Amino acid sequence: MARRPLIGVSANRFAADPQRAVFKNMELHYAEANLVGSVYRAGGLPVIIPDLRSEEAVDEFVERLDGLLLAGGADVSPLSYGRKDFDVKWPGDKVRDDYEIMLIRKTEQAGRPIFGVCRGLQIMNVAFGGTLYQDISTEKQGSLVHRDWDIYEQNVHGVKLTPGSWLESLYGKSELKVNTIHHQGVRELAPLFKATAVAPDGVVEAIEDKDGRWVRAVQWHPEWHGLDKQGVDELELVFADFVRACTYC
Repeated sequence: MARRPLIGVSANRFAADPQRAVFKNMELHYAEANLVGSVYRAGGLPVIIPDLRSEEAVDEFVERLDGLLLAGGADVSPLSYGRKDFDVKWPGDKVRDDYEIMLIRKTEQAGRPIFGVCRGLQIMNVAFGGTLYQDISTEKQGSLVHRDWDIYEQNVHGVKLTPGSWLESLYGKSELKVNTIHHQGVRELAPLFKATAVAPDGVVEAIEDKDGRWVRAVQWHPEWHGLDKQGVDELELVFADFVRACTYC
């Protein structure tokens, strides 16, 4: 059997909590099952990258991994993109930001493929100098409802794909219908990137490296499309393309 490329998945984090019934007062690192399942179905071998608070550990992971997948989860802290006048309702997770930004920069320097999902797109943009809307609904006039807690992944909208982009080439079409589960998003795009998908209200929904390197991200959750179906949903093709890039990196 051919060796599956080893795909590092950034860990979600539960901070230590003395009131939590499970692992009281202990920090937890975890991954969402559908995300790692999509990586495996695409031909990769996913491994969770814990935050060991060690640059040496990050270097060791990057040396051994064939690619990096930035997962969804907690908000990005406004402090990570230099914003101090932020709403205290959305403080984000600065600890996770610092860990992921280090992973991103070192993986990019090593020339390995990087793929971001939802928060993953946002932290990639921040890592290379971009900024975010802390809350789209209050900071962008006329915006869509990008997150509806009650219907969650069933909330959908269309996105228009940029002509000549990676996604247009992958899907052979100019538009997709995607789920939307985020309240933060790109405000200023980092110089490294170009937008490759945009929502009807102008919110950036996908990005890729301007120079053609496999450093790309989507704002939706492709791993959550088609959960009630058998086999692989069309939108999971992004994982197959990512794993293919990791195989030949």
